[in-house]
Amino acid sequence: MTPTTATAAEPAPAPSTPHSPPGLDERVARALVGAAVGDALGGPVEGWTPEQIAERHGGRVTGIVGPWHGENWRTARPIAPYHKGDGHVTDDTLMTHALVRVYDRVRDHLDAYAVADHLVPDLLSPRWIPELEAEALPLQRIFLAEKWIVARLHYGHVDPREAGAGNIVNCGAAMYMAPVGLVNAGHPEAAYAEALEIAAPHQSSYGREAAGVFAAAVAAACHPGATPDGVIGAALALAKDGTRSAIEEVCEVASHHDDFESALAPLRAAVEPFDTVGPDYRSPSLGARRPSRLHAIEELPIALGMLLVGGGDYRRTVLGSVNYGRDCDSIATMGGAIAGALGSEVPADWAATVAEASRLDLHAPARTLARVAREVFARDLERRRSHEEAFAALAGTR
Repeated sequence: MTPTTATAAEPAPAPSTPHSPPGLDERVARALVGAAVGDALGGPVEGWTPEQIAERHGGRVTGIVGPWHGENWRTARPIAPYHKGDGHVTDDTLMTHALVRVYDRVRDHLDAYAVADHLVPDLLSPRWIPELEAEALPLQRIFLAEKWIVARLHYGHVDPREAGAGNIVNCGAAMYMAPVGLVNAGHPEAAYAEALEIAAPHQSSYGREAAGVFAAAVAAACHPGATPDGVIGAALALAKDGTRSAIEEVCEVASHHDDFESALAPLRAAVEPFDTVGPDYRSPSLGARRPSRLHAIEELPIALGMLLVGGGDYRRTVLGSVNYGRDCDSIATMGGAIAGALGSEVPADWAATVAEASRLDLHAPARTLARVAREVFARDLERRRSHEEAFAALAGTR
């Protein structure tokens, strides 16, 4: 996307020194670039098991790899005609960048109506789609659960606050909520509430809940001095029902591992009771993706578990997420965003390869969002001061 030009009055971001924690601009950049790179690493092995991944690649994936079916990616099933691999981002990143553009237009907190007024038109505007190797409507690439937004809001004119009801329940809304956590950096409660509102036109049940908890985790990771344990604590303080239980179970198991190889099977076993998709990711069970207070999406708990296993380190978190398989592009997107928000650096060679292969400036959305976050914070301060004055006058405490 084209970055917004900064005005002369805009304060310059405070530079970080080797001994100071990353500031807002760096954390936003590492989170968004980290999400995109994790997405690109996970795309070519999405849907497979850890054992299948290791067999296909002669061991664990340690970086960017090519399409699962090699040169036959255009016709091979089940993922044709998408060029997954070679550093191409998927719909996770397309949706994340689209949400950044919505923030750039609104320049304030978002609600369900912002999705109808801005996100839907963005999905109907031609852009370069890396997996299609062509300019096309994002609508033509996104999954059925995301096409739902356009069908319900653009064609059905459904109330945006209610449009998510009836959609399949999956990680579709959660996967692109990192910008919400970054706009509300350091304030997980606000990120949670805003993400639930934004996700209303898209998801219901535990799919919507995961969107709120993921945004909260990103916001918590931005807090100076944040740790993986602190991020998990912030997520559990807000998560409800099966989502909370799944995060608890997975993270308890993860706390006993510091290497993803030994954690792969135990983490899957821990999340399995809450996952409705079932053991065969490509052949979902009869009860898959239906609303429930007892269940959770698989992706967020596993991403948080891999964050613990990796000690908050970007490379370890993302490689653990990628080699887990199943919906690993979304798992690595979430894990990469949180690790980046914690301040862990994204390998520069990975980022450069993904940017070039996907024909995207991965840093431009981060520059835009950091500016928006500052503007929104200034507005929040004004609103808070106005509320304080009004309440003090009403309560007689002036």
